[in-house]
Amino acid sequence: MKEKTLRSKCVFKGSLLDVRKDEVIFPNGSKSTREWINHPGAVCCIPVLDNGDICLIKQYRYAIREYVIELPAGKLEIGETPIHCAKRELEEEIGFEAKKIRFLTMFYPAVGFVNEEMHLFLAGDLKKTKTNPDEDEFIELIPKTLDQAIEMIYSGDITDAKTIIGLVWAQKLLTNSKP
Repeated sequence: MKEKTLRSKCVFKGSLLDVRKDEVIFPNGSKSTREWINHPGAVCCIPVLDNGDICLIKQYRYAIREYVIELPAGKLEIGETPIHCAKRELEEEIGFEAKKIRFLTMFYPAVGFVNEEMHLFLAGDLKKTKTNPDEDEFIELIPKTLDQAIEMIYSGDITDAKTIIGLVWAQKLLTNSKP
């Protein structure tokens, strides 16, 4: 049932990702094209403060032209491991160093058109440092209880897929309840 790639062409190469157009052959012998995005991978962190609050952030996302409430996340740099990226993103985006960090799972955020792998981490024993956002990041820290964060999913205030997935994991791990 697999498709076989006959040719692959990069139609755009940017600093974050590249867009590909491949010619493929289907199992029945017919041919078609596939357009997809090659992504370096990313991390998403569930930072838990000593009081149990989850550190959410609010930032403007240009692609959808809206502010989004989400968990801290970021893309992998060339040669960077997911755990190193997670630690770096926590300090850059929310100004905390995680003394305890645990890998939870890897998932694909949008399998229909991108090969991005998202690595999810739970971060605790947070020590305040200093934020160091990228020059194009303007981030507001929004700590919420887990119950408040889960309610924000159901009220439509949280619409970001990685954040929804992360909060469902947090709900299971931090409350021992079924999501």
